[in-house]
Amino acid sequence: MDFDLSEEQLLLQETVTQFIENECPMSRLRELFDDESGYDPVLWKGLSELGLAGIHLPGEYGGSELEALDLAVVAETLGALAAPVPFLGHVLATEAIRVAGSEDQMARLLPGLASGDQLATVALAEDGGVWLPEQWSLDGSSGSISGTKEIVEFGEQADCFVVGLAGGKFGVVDRNASGIELQRVEGADRTRRIARVTFDKTPVEVLANSNEAAAARVRDLGLVLLAADAFGGARKLVDMSVEYAKNREQFGVTIGHFQGLKHQLADMAIAVEPSRGLYWYAAHALDHDADQAVRMAAIAKSHICDRYMQVARDATEAHGGIGYTWEGDTQIWFKRAMFDRVFLGTPRVHKDRAAELAGW
Repeated sequence: MDFDLSEEQLLLQETVTQFIENECPMSRLRELFDDESGYDPVLWKGLSELGLAGIHLPGEYGGSELEALDLAVVAETLGALAAPVPFLGHVLATEAIRVAGSEDQMARLLPGLASGDQLATVALAEDGGVWLPEQWSLDGSSGSISGTKEIVEFGEQADCFVVGLAGGKFGVVDRNASGIELQRVEGADRTRRIARVTFDKTPVEVLANSNEAAAARVRDLGLVLLAADAFGGARKLVDMSVEYAKNREQFGVTIGHFQGLKHQLADMAIAVEPSRGLYWYAAHALDHDADQAVRMAAIAKSHICDRYMQVARDATEAHGGIGYTWEGDTQIWFKRAMFDRVFLGTPRVHKDRAAELAGW
């Protein structure tokens, strides 16, 4: 039995890696990290031309019709490279339109989004850490919405928002619609900028086939993509820490000779590697094992994001003083781990859900 990725998936991963390394090396990543907006439209356009903006969408709308595992493989790669691109929000927004939109809505909205000519994002979170579909409170039944959404990824750059509405529904709001106020929020992760979006009697187009199943699909895909991103980031931190230990000298020897650090690095690697299969299966289950999909998505998000945070702490310690400074690179992934942990709900939220789904 072959438990590895397919040749096509490995090629996809390699292609994305080469593009990011060429177009956004560490020097460019640092520039965007320190930049006020943190967004490079040329970088996102290049990834869109590779097909990433519509990789999961139907071919008739310009997509590639790939599966959740393919999306997750891309997310892992972007996480490992700390790529400052709006992949997560755009994919979730377009997935919501795909699963909840009518034929007319898909035909109008998806082609421009699949090509990358337009950028979409999701507006789901509400005050108090409310993320789950059953908790959304904005009412779009009148054709307009009023209220606030928090932690909207690349909200300042998006051309449209897919908003979580009461009853687990989705609504699409054009960026130029009346009654929208955007407020930049200084989040920890400067590779994925966030905004607060306030609506005041703002026109909304409710997606015609919105229901609990559609909302659950978007939620669970998001959980899996966050888990994949977290795995990629954690793996990168292990590699960075090992490389540092091979080169940093103290008392005339490289610090990798010290037994305490050897054990720490080994523990980091052991914490990370088993998570690969967990996110792979969670992604696979979304398309091929409906009975396991919901619970596995919750487990993958909660477990791998927890491991990412712990590995980020350990990597910071392994790098010594430089690990705690702005000049050190580990802080980029540490802050990305913080985003992955919080977005769509903390690990505790999804551990509780996983236990409940198991009947515990």
